[in-house]
Amino acid sequence: MRSKLFAPVDMTEGDLMSALIYLLVATGINIVLDYAFVAYLGLGVAGVALATVIAQFISALLSLRRLTKMTEYFDMKKEYLVPDREYITSLIRLGIPSGVTQAIFSMSMIVVQSLTNSFGEQFIAANVIVMRIDGFVILPALSFGAAMTTYAGQNIGAGRMDRVLEGAHKGTLTAMGISAVVTGLILLFGKNIMGLFTTTQELIDLSYRMMQIIAIGYIIIEITQCLCGVMRGAGDTVTPMWISIATSVAIRVPLAYGLVAMSKTPELPQGNCAMMFVSMLISWTLGAVITLVMYKRGKWMEKAKLVLGDS
Repeated sequence: MRSKLFAPVDMTEGDLMSALIYLLVATGINIVLDYAFVAYLGLGVAGVALATVIAQFISALLSLRRLTKMTEYFDMKKEYLVPDREYITSLIRLGIPSGVTQAIFSMSMIVVQSLTNSFGEQFIAANVIVMRIDGFVILPALSFGAAMTTYAGQNIGAGRMDRVLEGAHKGTLTAMGISAVVTGLILLFGKNIMGLFTTTQELIDLSYRMMQIIAIGYIIIEITQCLCGVMRGAGDTVTPMWISIATSVAIRVPLAYGLVAMSKTPELPQGNCAMMFVSMLISWTLGAVITLVMYKRGKWMEKAKLVLGDS
């Protein structure tokens, strides 16, 4: 008999607000301590690191305290915290593909960065500005992707595949709609936002042109994030890993180098820097197509059926 810690429960009323509050608390503490340690105590980089550790530690304590009170879902009793080979194996099987994905993605970014550097300081600066804004614009995709993972896992555990399929469809469309609004605002006020990072008009214009190229990609990428989230929630973490590898390595890297090479002219001996962002848009688009095909193929459903069969 399995302990209550792992008992099947209806998690459709998950406590997302507490997680948000603890994140805000950690962020606030981090900012205050950064200022105190660096400006007043003169600890420099070490002070920034220490502030982060303290903030995350406090957030972890708050989260643990909240978990101990969620007895309607599970108990945090000592006897339930003994390592179990079955669960550890499952966690490793599900977690390693995600870890490999992040590692390979980071390596591909390094390879592409070397090409970015070849265009000189101005393009490097413009790329930094675009990536800063990218970190904000892509938040809906990342958030909905994580939400779809939780949503799919909860409803598969509850035996409601009908809700998984309906949620995947409506969740993806909702995410695309929100991204369309955010992207529209960025395009509308883009130059003003980029003006927060630099006062050089030429750099603002270059950054804005690059953002215009990839703007529609933020809507398209919602398909990849949401549907991959559903696959992960069903226990299929391998398929999203291969999709990510195909998109960021097999497609993006050679495409970036190839398009830049083909755009070289006597006037542009290094090639057209815009091709860097064109390659990004194409890789996002192909990634969404591949994701949609793999989602329709339904390998993730087989994983979900195994879960339902064990429940």
